Amino acid sequence: MSLIITSFCILITISLYILSIKLHEKFPSPFTMPIFLSTVAIIFVLFISGISYEDYTIAKDIMTFLLGPATVALAVPLYRQRKVVFKHIVPVFLGILSGTFITIIVAIYMSSWFRLSTEMTRSFSIKSITIPIASEVAPIIEAHPSLVMLFVMITGMTGAMFGSFFLNIGNVHAPLARGLSFGTISHGIGTSQAMKEGDLQGASSSVAMGLAGIITSLIIPWVLPLLLL
Repeated sequence: MSLIITSFCILITISLYILSIKLHEKFPSPFTMPIFLSTVAIIFVLFISGISYEDYTIAKDIMTFLLGPATVALAVPLYRQRKVVFKHIVPVFLGILSGTFITIIVAIYMSSWFRLSTEMTRSFSIKSITIPIASEVAPIIEAHPSLVMLFVMITGMTGAMFGSFFLNIGNVHAPLARGLSFGTISHGIGTSQAMKEGDLQGASSSVAMGLAGIITSLIIPWVLPLLLL
């Protein structure tokens, strides 16, 4: 029975995501973004079908496992645009480094302003790194795994849905800069949106996502205790 439920969950997740892509192509809007629309649709289907989160977890774990290879595959656009990226490697690295630090600091102080618990603050502090890395960092900083996944997903969806809008308002039109913004702030989900804008945006976003994840995993165990004092 569990195999049937797992297979159903995987099938319905993939089907709803494909349907969301088709709807977004026909009715482009931040609220028809596939990652947002399919998430809402999946929650609705699970609710009306009576499938619990625990039942869905097995299917979720299988699909989450595939995020690792999918993340590695992002090296393809990076390879294609390697000359442009490496030509500006110093500003690229400094931008990712500063963006990563600022993201962590803002997350922690926002948590303080809203009087969130220490556990929620720890979980919120790594919201801008991709799930495969966040899931490994969470136990190290004593963050709650489920909260980490929630914050990472919300951050990614928000960045993908509204990132282009805010970049346009800020008059940020350089492809390299736009890609770095997506990857540093909204990791893999933002990178998927950056790739839709162009190869250079996707390549720089891939670099930013990877480096932001590495930098965060290295500094967060040392920086977090200091900022929580």
